[in-house]
Amino acid sequence: MFSRYKKPSSATPVQPSAATAAPKAATPQQAKARPAPAPKKAAPARATPEDKERKRRQRLGEIKVELHKRLLEDLNLAALEHASESDLKQEIQAICGEALEEMSIVLNKDERVTLHQDLFDEVMGLGPLETLLKDETVNDILVNGPQQIFVERAGKLQLTDITFKDEKHLLRIIDKIVSAVGRRVDESNPYVDARLQDGSRFNAMVPPIAVDGSLVSIRKFKKEKLGIDDLVKFGAFTEEMAAYLQAAVACRLNVIVSGGTGSGKTTTLNALSSFINDAERILTIEDTAELQLQQTHVGRMESRPANVEGKGAVSQRDCLRNALRMRPDRIIVGETRGEEVIDMLQAMNTGHDGSMTTIHANSARDGVSRLENMIAMAGIEMPLKAVRSQIASAVNLIVQASRLQDGSRRMVSITELTGMEGEVISMQEVFRYERLGVEPDGKIIGRFTATGVRSHYSERFRQWGYDLPPSLFEPVAG
Repeated sequence: MFSRYKKPSSATPVQPSAATAAPKAATPQQAKARPAPAPKKAAPARATPEDKERKRRQRLGEIKVELHKRLLEDLNLAALEHASESDLKQEIQAICGEALEEMSIVLNKDERVTLHQDLFDEVMGLGPLETLLKDETVNDILVNGPQQIFVERAGKLQLTDITFKDEKHLLRIIDKIVSAVGRRVDESNPYVDARLQDGSRFNAMVPPIAVDGSLVSIRKFKKEKLGIDDLVKFGAFTEEMAAYLQAAVACRLNVIVSGGTGSGKTTTLNALSSFINDAERILTIEDTAELQLQQTHVGRMESRPANVEGKGAVSQRDCLRNALRMRPDRIIVGETRGEEVIDMLQAMNTGHDGSMTTIHANSARDGVSRLENMIAMAGIEMPLKAVRSQIASAVNLIVQASRLQDGSRRMVSITELTGMEGEVISMQEVFRYERLGVEPDGKIIGRFTATGVRSHYSERFRQWGYDLPPSLFEPVAG
């Protein structure tokens, strides 16, 4: 049965344990010495269904650990690389059936199916995380130590009943993920960014930095590409805002998507990129490749951390400098958060119109301040007025994304940078999201509206063939 995948081994008879050995008959002297039977105690309280389920899961977990050890001993791991999924599952079922029989353990059909799938996930997948990765409703997976796994569904965090056996089990899964992409995590390098096979973003931090057990966060990669129409349907913004953004991207305005963690910046950037002409050459630069551009001519770059010797690091700034020599029409940086900001602004100012990036900020004005701070952190000594002049001439549009209290994601503001007034960057908001109230179930009530300010780039839109009607910029009545 195990000719292909099971290691050859000599069979050893299973000795019955002391607990399962047949009891010896008592001698007459022992029988006389036995004390009188104690009076019957009151019947214990009945276990609740929750207790039964907890004990059942605990029992299955103990069995799974034992069977997993046996699988690692019996399976020829080198041969598994060429094994099909169905063949491997059959092999696991056979080895488990034999082991359960030796251990005198009886499981029902559902328990066996669950056990076989869990063991397959342990051998070929990511153990307990595999179920959550396959769940299409889960957006984020957050692990706080081996016994606490949260997921985000529809913008809300939920505690799951899935756990790891212990910290060693969790560390083994983390090491399996990072080693697959040529990275490492240990006491000397206790945190790591990586990418799963499906493109999901993975971040981990291990002890001693993580005090109560390893911390893991996984931002799942959406298999379906959300376009502008999808975001309009979901209520992220309106058709009027979509028409304006289409004109802005097609006319090669430089766009920054601003927002907090999980606000939908990358999703928005992906959707905006759909308006780029298919004939243009696009280069993308990211720490962890997430962008899903639909154009034909796309060159993707990913930064790289230093190796064990502290050498070989390639930063986003290195990629950006090299990209300028590769004849790009547009450059898209997944996220600007450091010294690469100065190269990004120079690219926007030197003929690479239509470039885009994302930053972390709470508003458009805060976004400009963040750009100023990042330039200062890059160690470039420039007068503040020169820095602001550089930003004002490079950036045309800031799109502010936000995740509201009810978990919904909205494009809460579209703001244009129109130049300098003295030493201050002048800005005008074209569209905004107005909050009107909260429903009893906590859902936010609001509406999108234009501010009544006509776009500063209306003439440019018209020259490029996008003659937007004046009604597009009229505020919603009432």
